[in-house]
Amino acid sequence: MSDISFSKEVARRRTFAIISHPDAGKTTITEKVLLLGRVIQIAGSVKGSFFNRSVRSDWMNMERERGISISTSVMQFPYRGSLINLLDTPGHADFSEDTYRTLTAVDCCLMLIDAVKGVENRTCQLMHVTRLHRTPVLTFMNKMDREIRDPITVMDEVQSKLKLICSPITWPIGFGKLFKGVYHLYRHEAYLYQSGKGHMIQEVRVVKGLNNPELEIAIGEVLAKQLREEVELIESALSVFDRHQFLQGTMTPVFFGTALGNFGVDHVLDGIVDWGPSPLPRYSNERIVTAMDQDFSGFIFKIQANMDRKHRDRVAFMRIVSGKYKKGIKLYHVRTGKNLVVTSALTFMAGDRYQTEEAYPGDIIGLHNYGKIQIGDTFTQGEKIKFFGIPNFAPELFRRIRLCDPLKQKQLLKGLVQLSEEGAIQIFRPLNNHDLIVGALGVLQFDVVVSRLKNEYNVIAAYEEMKIVAARWVTCNNTSKLQEFQRKNATYLALDGSENLTYIAPTMVHLSMIQERYPEIVFWKMREH
Repeated sequence: MSDISFSKEVARRRTFAIISHPDAGKTTITEKVLLLGRVIQIAGSVKGSFFNRSVRSDWMNMERERGISISTSVMQFPYRGSLINLLDTPGHADFSEDTYRTLTAVDCCLMLIDAVKGVENRTCQLMHVTRLHRTPVLTFMNKMDREIRDPITVMDEVQSKLKLICSPITWPIGFGKLFKGVYHLYRHEAYLYQSGKGHMIQEVRVVKGLNNPELEIAIGEVLAKQLREEVELIESALSVFDRHQFLQGTMTPVFFGTALGNFGVDHVLDGIVDWGPSPLPRYSNERIVTAMDQDFSGFIFKIQANMDRKHRDRVAFMRIVSGKYKKGIKLYHVRTGKNLVVTSALTFMAGDRYQTEEAYPGDIIGLHNYGKIQIGDTFTQGEKIKFFGIPNFAPELFRRIRLCDPLKQKQLLKGLVQLSEEGAIQIFRPLNNHDLIVGALGVLQFDVVVSRLKNEYNVIAAYEEMKIVAARWVTCNNTSKLQEFQRKNATYLALDGSENLTYIAPTMVHLSMIQERYPEIVFWKMREH
């Protein structure tokens, strides 16, 4: 492929994730984005039963049963000449670690705000992660067909809590039962809303100009007058959109609409295509790697076990940073120092997957993983680099896992190791006994592990409470000091799934005392994969 055609393929990629507080409508807007991308022909109901149309991005049984997203899905589709890679992150707060890692693999984010509730805690946490990477953020104010808070008040909240300059691109015409559509401040057009059309792509009526008599006929004199006054205020008081500030992560373009009604979603998708960045550079331990570098490179940000239960497989999700993937490419696995010939990389559409012949920077491909690939691994065509920024957080909740059938010990260990490789839970094996301890950031993760052990590994297990409040990875530059520490504190030490030495504390007071007693030992709450 010529340099020109390679450049064109890179330039048309857009890779983004949707972030929001639970119940803000994230899975719904994902479905409507897929509808606009012509991936699905008709939108189903998010709360439909298992036997009705299920949401395409939620493919795990537990997700479908509970109506929540608890794993990252990857979806690729064309839109307006661009190729969109959408990473749908878990909606449940207990699965934040999967979301944090996924955000390292995208180039921009769509932030979904429930305009009824405003900025919520989970959104603040996720925005902190995007700020670490200076990720550009677009904002969609959802649920305009409900009784919302004042839009300017909600934007003030975004600016004060999230430190983002808000620049409205569209503006709502009424809200709740009086919601009539949105006015596009840059196209100078009103787009009129029809209720009851959320399951399909709407034929939207467009009225040009604020002073067009057709506008008053369509929305009424009172709303037309109110809209003109609000637009005048906005244009005089609020910031004009600046793409440079947006790409620096300091300004967010704001769109209004209703995801459930599939109205206004196309405007924000247009914004991603028009203003969103093509694949961005990534930092490594040696240099900055750009998308236009000819040699292939990529990193693993997610591992998913048993996407195809018939084959008990594991798939490693790789974000391509540079170069072109071609079937049969020889890749260098930097951590192990071994070469790998890739003959069957995958592309994804939620639970469905397809063989791909080629892929470019910004794309997400799947590699078959037989236990050798880990989250955070870097692959190149020979260069010994490692990409930064993929976090591993210390768990906050702990349970001892107990087998109901002691003869299934081997299957239990295999299942726990594979599930821990995905990053949703962590497994710890104490140095002084044969317990298996599961650590997680949220209670729901424990339920998922038990459910998946039963469904995918035919293992029935239960949990027992443990007196553990914290786990910290320990390191020390002085080998003899570390050995002394290990000898004297073996009762509280364990190995995690990657054989990293970990201190397991029964109380926070105990942990503080140990840290004071051994100042040369570093206790890590977070580490790089």
